[in-house]
Amino acid sequence: MSHIILNILYININLGCYLYLTIGVKLINTITLGAGCFWCVEAVFMSIPGVEAVEVGYCNGGVQDPTYEMVCTGNTGHAEVAKITYNSDIISLEQILNHFFKTHDPTTLNKQGADAGTQYRSAIFYNSNNQKEVALQVIEKWEKSNYYDNPIVTEVTQIDNYSKAEDYHQNYYQNNKSAPYCMFVIKPKLDKIGE
Repeated sequence: MSHIILNILYININLGCYLYLTIGVKLINTITLGAGCFWCVEAVFMSIPGVEAVEVGYCNGGVQDPTYEMVCTGNTGHAEVAKITYNSDIISLEQILNHFFKTHDPTTLNKQGADAGTQYRSAIFYNSNNQKEVALQVIEKWEKSNYYDNPIVTEVTQIDNYSKAEDYHQNYYQNNKSAPYCMFVIKPKLDKIGE
């Protein structure tokens, strides 16, 4: 998906008129990632240059439009995810995925920190075969780097049955910076981005 930007500047200078027209293409893409609690993932990616927007939601479960309470039971099959919209002229999918692997533990099955259950699984939900190939290449690179002591268990699956989470989950960190969860769980993840 791409957006076209159109800028027109009209200048009237005493003896003549000038019309200036520029057309530019901005390459906008999306990838959906699960890395534990979606509040953390949203906060991490909102701070990265080239990321245009982050929306938290649920995907790849068996229920249409589940609620947070339904997903938290672990019975719907959904993952808590962040749908990341990014400008690929500024940041590549590989760079997005490197931030993803740097800011969560992809070696723990269905668990991130104290959050446990299939809804907290490490997952890359791709939109195209190209995204799938890039994801698998990035995983292979991280495996070979020996950055982690254990094997990566990140799921790589085509996105399905996505629904946006309730409004109170959107921009959670920005709206609740003084909450204990934000200070003790999200803030350390944000600090990892600068390393």
